[in-house]
Amino acid sequence: MPLEKPAAAPPALGRLLADLGGVYAGNALVAFIFAASGPVAIILAVGTRGGLSESDLASWIFGAFFLNGLLSIFFCWFYRQPLVFFWTIPGAVLVGPALGHLTFPEVIGAYLGCGLLMLALGLSGWVKRAMEAVPMPIVMGMVAGVFLRFGLDLVYAIRDDFWIAAPMTVAFLALSLAPRLAKALPPVIGAMIVGGVMVAALGRFDAAAAGSFGIVHPNFYAPQFSWRAMLELVVPLAVTVLVVQNGQGIAVLRAAGHVPPVNSITAACGLWSIPAAFVGAVSTCLTGPVNAIIAASGDKHRQYTAGILVGAFALGFGLFSPVFTHLLLATPRAFIGALAGLAMLRVLQTAFVISFKTNFSLGALVTFLVTVADVPIFNVGAAFWGLVFGFAASWLLERDDFRK
Repeated sequence: MPLEKPAAAPPALGRLLADLGGVYAGNALVAFIFAASGPVAIILAVGTRGGLSESDLASWIFGAFFLNGLLSIFFCWFYRQPLVFFWTIPGAVLVGPALGHLTFPEVIGAYLGCGLLMLALGLSGWVKRAMEAVPMPIVMGMVAGVFLRFGLDLVYAIRDDFWIAAPMTVAFLALSLAPRLAKALPPVIGAMIVGGVMVAALGRFDAAAAGSFGIVHPNFYAPQFSWRAMLELVVPLAVTVLVVQNGQGIAVLRAAGHVPPVNSITAACGLWSIPAAFVGAVSTCLTGPVNAIIAASGDKHRQYTAGILVGAFALGFGLFSPVFTHLLLATPRAFIGALAGLAMLRVLQTAFVISFKTNFSLGALVTFLVTVADVPIFNVGAAFWGLVFGFAASWLLERDDFRK
């Protein structure tokens, strides 16, 4: 079996406590707040647009944080590396349009299919070949297409609720212009704070909607397997995990001097996506931004402690997911739209740059246009067909790029 073994034995409790320090605790806190701000707003924006109930959203957030927090703690301890797992953000965005013509149980069936596919790839050792099957510009053309709606929602939020969305955007830009300050207060978190202040100052917080609190009682869903859901979601979801999210996370960790266990990571994403699916959470992935934050400073041999702390914070957030879901849903729609849009701004920029910078630009353009058009064919959503038609366009008209 091609699963990697750890380079050293997992640390005992005494060693773990000795390795923990203020730098790692601070990095863990910043990384977790980042994960619990904009990305959660994206879940809420996708879910509410897709007609999911508040109970569905709380259960999704429980799976995304609590279950993935457990996996993160184990991997960070076992491999002594910062290996934090959360959920595929582009995969979550893919689900939004799918919920317009698929039932949630059908989507959950696709989550399970994706999990089994990734588990098989991880156990077989074919991950690298799978990651290279579709050129990255074409993949990112799909990502740009599904993310575009969040950039537009930011513009609409400023138009429709100026005194909430505009100050959030100004705060984001001001912090982005001050790199030193942005290290202590990431721009997305600053925008969330300013937005919260404006919501409170304008009396726009719906206290009645935030009146119910408590520990989560996750929903357990019976999956429904349908060919249209499998065709539409399984391969695009796997691509977002293996190529977009895991590829980014692995690159970040390698740049920091770590040797991430690629096969084990892939198998874990597949295996853990299965229980996560039963509570309504989208597929598990190795996170890029969170691991980048906790691997940015300190001794690399002690950075795993920050990952364990992020996992511990995620357990608490997941257990009390109804509280956070209530609080965020009690804010105006523009607050969620602006926060999600700002969180996706740099990701959307990166997707466009990778798509159209060099090779496979025509295939990427075709993929982008088909995805944005959002026209299903044979009841299969546009993201899948975007990959198909984009790859076909490059295969026919950009053969030299394949040779390169």
